Amino acid sequence: MVFYREVPSIKPNTVGTQGRDAHSSPALPMLLPPRAQIDLAGGAACLAGDQAPGLQGGGASTPTAAVEREAEPVLRSRLPGGGGGPRGRFTPPLLFPSVVFVRRDCDWGGPSKLVFKPDLTLEEVRAENPKVYRGRYQPEECKALQKVAILIPHRNREKHLMYLLEHLHPFLQRQQLEYGIYIIHQAGSKKFNRAKLLNVGYLEALKEENWDCFIFHDVDLVPENDFNLYTCEDQPKHLVVGRNSTGYRLRYSGYFGGVTALSREQFFKVNGFSNNYWGWGGEDDDLRLRVELHRMKILRPKPEVGKYTMIFHTRDRGNEVNIERMKLLHQVARVWKTDGLTSCTYKLLSVKHNPLYINITVDFWSGA
Repeated sequence: MVFYREVPSIKPNTVGTQGRDAHSSPALPMLLPPRAQIDLAGGAACLAGDQAPGLQGGGASTPTAAVEREAEPVLRSRLPGGGGGPRGRFTPPLLFPSVVFVRRDCDWGGPSKLVFKPDLTLEEVRAENPKVYRGRYQPEECKALQKVAILIPHRNREKHLMYLLEHLHPFLQRQQLEYGIYIIHQAGSKKFNRAKLLNVGYLEALKEENWDCFIFHDVDLVPENDFNLYTCEDQPKHLVVGRNSTGYRLRYSGYFGGVTALSREQFFKVNGFSNNYWGWGGEDDDLRLRVELHRMKILRPKPEVGKYTMIFHTRDRGNEVNIERMKLLHQVARVWKTDGLTSCTYKLLSVKHNPLYINITVDFWSGA
């Protein structure tokens, strides 16, 4: 099994057309998951483990010592100063041609059937995650290769948020990530702007921490497979290959919405999202066009890995379909430099560190 593959570029005039599942394309090398971490304090790789279940690896269930010895210097070479330094900042991805290593004590669940308790409370979710403090978590057993910020745009979806937090916290902890979850809440009842909220989340999160990786995450999508890695690579990633509401098929061939992963540098390079998509639709296609304009490729997990459960909901008031979206999409090449992070204005109402997440509340309609 190969985790990631490139997604063919889609011409702008095909945006939003329906298609079948992702086109087949040459397989990329497999990615070393976060369970194979670097102990930066000791300078040693946590590679003494078994091959990830179900992965192609030359027919062996356990990597040989020779392969492990060969892998360790490669791991070290990808870190500044040969793996040393106080924080050991990680930039490029760790790619191996055929073997994926995980620790023997890992508890990845692979695919799972999600259950949502109708009477769930935030207090229960908090009790289940005692090591999450003020919305952040850091693994104790390893120094994580990347620091990951999860950005979730939100308004009037408290139940969905609770279900997502219940599943997302243990999911991220099993992947041994250092992470923070940011909920970006749009105040008021006027038209919702998902893209601008995500720009705000990026800008505000970087005031707290120099995050390596950003996961842009809808509140109603819950990952089903632990091997769907919430990390960033040298190309942007689209993590939602299929969802239960579409029969686990890709919505259309150029789809780049739901849950995406871009590094700090990648998102800055494309000037983030457009700020002009009020209401539902178009902003994710706009971001994909920005990525393609910069000659970056989009990676996706294999269909059996990139599965999500969508929590049922009806269309929200204030989030009606954006009838201007096609017009805006045809302007991307002309306006991306001036419409995005560089032009994102807002009134910051509050930043509150709750036990399970950091809540950022903003107003877009008060002359910010």
